[in-house]
Amino acid sequence: MSQCGGCSSCGSHFNPVLEGDDGALKRALYKSMGHTDEQLRKPVIAVVNSYTNATAGHANLNDLTAKVLEGIEEAGGVGMVFGTIAPCDGIAEGHLGMRYILAAREVICASIEVMMRAHRFDGMVMLGSCDKIVPAMLMAAARLDVPAILVNGGPMYPAEYKGKHWDGNIVTEAIGWKRRGEISEEEFAHIENIAEPGVGSCTMYGTANTMCCIAEVLGMSLPGSSTHPAISQARRDVAVESGKTAVDLVKRGVNARQILTPAAIRNAIIYLLATGGSTNAILHLQAIYYEAELGHLPLSTFDELSHQVPLVASLYPASEYDMIDFWEAGGVQSVEYEISRLMDTSALTVSGQTKAEILSLAQRTPRPEVIHTLAIPVRNESGVAVLHGNISPLGCVVKPAAVPDHLMKFTGPAVIFNSEQESVDAIMSGEIKPGSVLILRYEGPKGGPGMPEMYKPMKSLEGMGLSDSCALITDGRFSGSNRGLFVGHISPEASDGGILALVEEGDLITIDIPERLLNLHVDETTLATRRTHWKPVEKQVPRGFLRLYRRWALPAAQGAVLADREDDE
Repeated sequence: MSQCGGCSSCGSHFNPVLEGDDGALKRALYKSMGHTDEQLRKPVIAVVNSYTNATAGHANLNDLTAKVLEGIEEAGGVGMVFGTIAPCDGIAEGHLGMRYILAAREVICASIEVMMRAHRFDGMVMLGSCDKIVPAMLMAAARLDVPAILVNGGPMYPAEYKGKHWDGNIVTEAIGWKRRGEISEEEFAHIENIAEPGVGSCTMYGTANTMCCIAEVLGMSLPGSSTHPAISQARRDVAVESGKTAVDLVKRGVNARQILTPAAIRNAIIYLLATGGSTNAILHLQAIYYEAELGHLPLSTFDELSHQVPLVASLYPASEYDMIDFWEAGGVQSVEYEISRLMDTSALTVSGQTKAEILSLAQRTPRPEVIHTLAIPVRNESGVAVLHGNISPLGCVVKPAAVPDHLMKFTGPAVIFNSEQESVDAIMSGEIKPGSVLILRYEGPKGGPGMPEMYKPMKSLEGMGLSDSCALITDGRFSGSNRGLFVGHISPEASDGGILALVEEGDLITIDIPERLLNLHVDETTLATRRTHWKPVEKQVPRGFLRLYRRWALPAAQGAVLADREDDE
């Protein structure tokens, strides 16, 4: 950065790469696209736009990018736009594509890193909405440690069917209704047509909206901004203000790691537990922590806090209240207001304010049926929990907020599947009996590979009327849209020789959420004998990135990040 900070009167440049004779070719290249000398003397702010008309949560991002550019210009900077990929979990589910979704997080993070380092931008505004795009952007900010702010595209409005609000997951459930003869083909077509009523991230409190809210809790998005609907004027206003804030962050020299601190991550964990957000957020917070060079965030941290934090907000699909209800109830700030005594309110945010300063102006929710108090929570149990036991000595995750009370303690016989599709076929053909524990293995970071989301089996159980009487455990992941007794992220995974690989048909398994236990009722001698006959299942995938991910990904217990092994030596 030049000594005077860049101005038109003396001709200096804020960005050192553009300074002097060495910067002449770079200036010439920018001028070829219409950038002027006056613009190039200003702070150069990258606008990372993950727009695509192939993903509903990202279809409005071009409009928001234009608003961000307005804000950057108003604040005395110049904005330069580049893109990154944004695959949709809903479109990728149920086929090979889902194996790429978590791995895509690493691709997005790396693509931002490459462009930022190649062009040496002074700061960045990141625009994203959906499941892996938002965490990838936060990971990139942590890795690069530059001034950065995130703008999400906002949640979608819900569909309405027979007097009830739904999100797009009604389609998957309707498949089961149709199979059972409860609805006609014409009614099924009607449900398909009304299921996704407009642009935005799906209106459930799944991974997308969980991570958008967590970005605000971390201090990386403007206060109060994360839940404004996609089609609202407030969403566009946030984009303008975020552009201005990015320039301010650059001028003040506030980098991402000054915000993404251990205290901020801890606040995010507390918020996640208090709202019963997606279990995928555990993987993503571990990844952000790792990229900020804070080491590995252990599952024990989540476990410890889960005993201290009650559930104060239960959102769809765990309850009837969708993201628009949550927005009307005050969103993140109203939750933080209620749980502030559990948080570190000295944490800094991109606004320049601390959490304490922001919350001093916050108010109690106008909809207390949506956001409860610490004194009278939805339930004393936290919304997300970590289990241990002989099947998963390194830990696994469950979402108590989505588990019916009568399933909080469950014992049943194992029904074994070595792939997601096998389980779906068995469920939809009526082979699964109530009281079963479905085992979906070889679906972890290496075994999947890519740790795919077991969305379809859980939704199939719902559609077939089995979600209240069966459990499902896996070394894969789950969608934030699922409800029922499901346990994921089992570590070590089956491909690494974890105990999950040794479970046989009919073995009894106990899941005890209050005691945080997941146990297989088979003695060690029997397991040792089974191990001598064990052969891992290796799934073939196309040559390319997924094979690299399988080779270098860390276990789910460490965030399934594509790790730089030198950092761990």
